[in-house]
Parts: sequence; C-alpha cells; structure tokens
Amino acid sequence: MKELRIRVLAGVFVVAGVLSWAGARLWNSVGTLPSVPLAAPVVLALIAVILLATALSLRARLKAQRERVPGAKGVDPMMAARAVVFAQASALVAALVAGMYGGTGVFLLEYLDIPARRDQSIYAGLSVVAGLGVIAAAVFMERVCKLPEDEDDDHPGAATAA
Repeated sequence: MKELRIRVLAGVFVVAGVLSWAGARLWNSVGTLPSVPLAAPVVLALIAVILLATALSLRARLKAQRERVPGAKGVDPMMAARAVVFAQASALVAALVAGMYGGTGVFLLEYLDIPARRDQSIYAGLSVVAGLGVIAAAVFMERVCKLPEDEDDDHPGAATAA
C-alpha cells in the first residue's frame, strides 16, 4: 500500500480552494451563495477524534504485542490495513472539503460587515481547521500502522534464505 503524500493532499486542498473561491464568486453574482452548515466543522472534528482514538488504541495494542505483555490483545493485520485505508480516504476527503470551505471562506472575507456572512466565514474557517485535524490524525494513524522496514528490501542483490 502506498504511503499518503502530503504534497498530494496540499494539491487537492489548493485546487479545491481555488475552484471553490471562483465558484462562490460566480454563484454570488448570479444569486445567493449557499450557506456553510454549522454541522460541517462538527462532523469533520468528530471524524478526527475517531481517527485519533483508533490510532492511539492501535498504537497501545501494537506496543503491548511487541513487548509480549501477557494477556495483550493483538492486532489483526487486516484490521490494521482497513484502518489505514480509512485514514487515507478520510485524509483525501478532508483535504477536498477543507479546500472547498477554505475557498468559500476566503470569498466571504469581503463581506464581514454582514452578520450572516461573518458567521458563515467563521464556520468555513472552523471547517478548514477541523479538516486539517482529520489530515493530521490520518497521517498519525498511517504512521502507527506502518510495518517496520525489512532489511532485505534495501538490498535487492542480497541472497535469500532457502
């Protein structure tokens, strides 16, 4: 499984932000801009908390397994793989959503004198922060579930044991 690249996430964030900013400008000139829901930062923060709790639980279980603690509950490799896939998918979606709300929030900065638009810009900013929290928790989860490097992989010419 390929490791999540921060450059890809940053690229998704920037492209989504620019497209969202341009779309918000266009939409506002045609009619009314859709509002940023209050639930957006709440849901993103909830996903970040779930990812972080899962990563901390897996880290503790893996540590107990490595130290051979009696009665320690091991980690099923398939569960760890599913957790990594969930983390990577969450990070990509969070980068997209945070970029989208970031672009909308930048557009809304022009209208801070209107109370409703000010609230929308606050919700958009909180969504960006919560999206970055999801990305951070996902990267942490990926690091927790990463397998130790195999020494033979670094030396392709090394003889294999028979």
